[in-house]
Amino acid sequence: MAINKVSVQEGSKEESPLFVFAHYIWWKRSDDALADERRLIAQVMNIATWEDVRRMEKIVSQKYLAGILKNAQPGWFSPRKWNFWHYRIGLVHWPVDIPPVPIRRFYGQ
Repeated sequence: MAINKVSVQEGSKEESPLFVFAHYIWWKRSDDALADERRLIAQVMNIATWEDVRRMEKIVSQKYLAGILKNAQPGWFSPRKWNFWHYRIGLVHWPVDIPPVPIRRFYGQ
């Protein structure tokens, strides 16, 4: 059953349904990766294997995935995955409807 939000604050981190994905944030310890579930899920959406993506989709609702896309930070998604996920969860139906990938901006740009 998909849920609207995965709560990793309750109980131990190992009990979180997202624990199996913590290795996708390889630069952090598992506990630290689980502390920011939106970033962890975005990383799964961006670089995970197809099997892990399908497993994640059983845990996280499409509404929650849409929220992650709508609030994505620069660097979270490659252009290819950005387009893929907008189609996959039904946010767009035509290529012209896809919003631009968030990009980093520096002062003066």
